[in-house]
Amino acid sequence: MEKAKMTVDKDFTIGEVDKRLYGSFIEHLGRAVYGGIYEPGHASADEQGFRADVLEMVKELQVPIVRYPGGNFVSGYNWEDSVGPVSERKRRLELAWRTIETNEFGFNEFVDWAKKANSDVMMAVNLGTRGVDAARNIVEYSNHPEGSYYSDLRIKHGYKQPHGVKTWCLGNEMDGPWQIGHKTAEEYGRTAAEAAKVMKWTDPTIELVACGSSHLGMPSFPDWEATVLDHTYDHVEYLSLHQYYGNPDNDTPTFLARSLEMDRFIDTVKATCDYMKAKKRSKKTMYLSFDEWNVWYHSHENDSKMDPWQIAPPQLEDIYNHEDALLVGCMLISMLKHADRVKMACLAQLVNVIAPIMTETGGGSWRQTIFYPFMHASVYGRGTALVPLIQSPKYDTKEITDVPYLEGIAVHNEEQGEVTVFAVNRHLEESLPLEVDLRSFGKCSLIEHIVLEADDLKASNTAAQPDRVVPHNRGGASVSDTLITASLAKASWNVIRLKVQ
Repeated sequence: MEKAKMTVDKDFTIGEVDKRLYGSFIEHLGRAVYGGIYEPGHASADEQGFRADVLEMVKELQVPIVRYPGGNFVSGYNWEDSVGPVSERKRRLELAWRTIETNEFGFNEFVDWAKKANSDVMMAVNLGTRGVDAARNIVEYSNHPEGSYYSDLRIKHGYKQPHGVKTWCLGNEMDGPWQIGHKTAEEYGRTAAEAAKVMKWTDPTIELVACGSSHLGMPSFPDWEATVLDHTYDHVEYLSLHQYYGNPDNDTPTFLARSLEMDRFIDTVKATCDYMKAKKRSKKTMYLSFDEWNVWYHSHENDSKMDPWQIAPPQLEDIYNHEDALLVGCMLISMLKHADRVKMACLAQLVNVIAPIMTETGGGSWRQTIFYPFMHASVYGRGTALVPLIQSPKYDTKEITDVPYLEGIAVHNEEQGEVTVFAVNRHLEESLPLEVDLRSFGKCSLIEHIVLEADDLKASNTAAQPDRVVPHNRGGASVSDTLITASLAKASWNVIRLKVQ
């Protein structure tokens, strides 16, 4: 195999990596909440019914922010149903996923759980069946100190101190015909702008996320973004992106190249934001929130057969394999390559539902294959993302051409005195020789070279075999002054950690 090269310079920066890039998502969907993060009576449950085994895994991931309560769920959500005495809460038909929502677990419980998980809350408001009034009321309930109806109601419910939720999503995927309360770009833009105004009048310190297109294949993309920003640009700080990928045709070379589409998706949204900035003569830069992303396709067939109106049935329970972990690694690198603009992201989702963590209701829990690249990026990918100048052999697929076998990025954590190189070898049959030139850093030493590899691309972790696919630190990279040399195993995720002398 021809050698790949990466050159990085500490002065050639992309931008600071916002810790919220490693956020996640909990929706009232399937077993994400009930049987996932919350299961009273479980052997590990604490006094509030939160599963301690799950909390420990979430802490391993160091998730700084979690989006809640949806997702499609939020477009039919009455937040008032989820607060107050549990015995008085209403059961509802949940139309987005065709289940029964008991509301046993609600807004206040989630805030409590997030604190135990060392995470902040990204709260979404319902702009499907509801609108401006409900949006300002939940901000008042959550964030106003006291002396008003909704703040005093929160106090009555046992929460004297405000929750202080700072990040709010203005609805979810409102361009999708599947969405409850689906709107045109004009309809959504006007509603979102008015909701944003009153939410910020209620609490001027909050940040807001407007809905972008549901995915890059939407026929209205990127006109939707332009129209929505025409209404909301002055009122919001972020525009959302969502994207999922799958490999239903078992075309792994194309599957692993999908992150190049993700690069183009981000670039197009950036360009649209900058066009609106110019149009409005604004000095404000619009940042991006990639608040839904993952691999999702394994569970489609089972979900299509599910009987409706159950309570917390198994839904979207993808069992991830090794090649899925490789694409998740590539997608993380894609976002790091855009760290100047992508400031928040949410791996969708966190537990059981297309998730890195799986549980058995009443039983054990385990880490899926995708847990590991996400954890490595979250733990070691803090600092400044550096421009990766890459020379790599390439391949073509039926859909995507000029795909580099090497996908890579470097992050400099000046405070820790470390540089971390994240790299994926997309070649399915051969190892990839790699040189990384760190010429501007002075002498470096190797801390470790972590590798995630498997003898079978379809290998998965299960309750019976939770450690079938796990990383090791026998990667074998070596460092001579400022030059790293390594051989990246076929179809592997690599984390090369260096100490700057």
